[in-house]
Amino acid sequence: MLENSLGSIDHEERVADMSISIKSGKEIELMRESGKILAKVLEELKTLIVPGISTLEIDRKCYEIIKSYNCIPSFLNYNGFPASICISINDEVVHGIPNKKRILRDGDIVSLDCGVIYQGYHSDAARTVPVGEISNEAKRLIEVTEQSFFEGIKFAKAGHHLHEISEAIQEYVESFGYSVVRDLVGHGIGKNLHEEPQIPNFKQKRRGPRLEAGMTLAIEPMVNAGRYDVLWEDDDWTVVTRDGSLSAHYENTVLITDGEPEILTWK
Repeated sequence: MLENSLGSIDHEERVADMSISIKSGKEIELMRESGKILAKVLEELKTLIVPGISTLEIDRKCYEIIKSYNCIPSFLNYNGFPASICISINDEVVHGIPNKKRILRDGDIVSLDCGVIYQGYHSDAARTVPVGEISNEAKRLIEVTEQSFFEGIKFAKAGHHLHEISEAIQEYVESFGYSVVRDLVGHGIGKNLHEEPQIPNFKQKRRGPRLEAGMTLAIEPMVNAGRYDVLWEDDDWTVVTRDGSLSAHYENTVLITDGEPEILTWK
């Protein structure tokens, strides 16, 4: 994800007339390669997550790695975003801007949200990882957030409706006493970083579009340990939990098929 104005109300209003791109075989191959590269980028970046490193150092390394694969960082200069990766710490939900003064400390949790463009096609993924030794509660939040994605994609199959993914994520998250962010959602992806449809992580009043083979979706639960309310900081990008609780983020680019979904951003 990298968007500072996505929301659920807009999703409800647009669902009836949205146009969702169905990818051709060639497009799917390009997105598959884009996804594989992004998975490798994130795995390399995870090895850098230690106490004492600045988020700016991580961003610079991210740029170098992406360019080494002859790809373009999806996020760099997107709507004015000044970095190749969003790095969000503790109560920061998404869109944290890398900064030389932001130093990772033992016990932090950090979300790495990144995208790459390979031959004109985007992939988008996020992981929340520990910094050194973290609390059991922080570990649980990360695990629940990741598993909620997998609960959701049980319904990411041709013939199902979008709301089934959203509802499954919400039910799983809330069964642990956590909450899903309402003001930010997932999205379609392909030639553009953000395409239709918007993908909330909570149940909608309408069923949403019927899923078809060839759709590519960025599904991304954003889960708060406390309430779901969020605020935008003064930089107009960084989103934080209103109550100061921890937040975790997990995202993959997913291909809808006639059978099981294919996770494109997978190592």
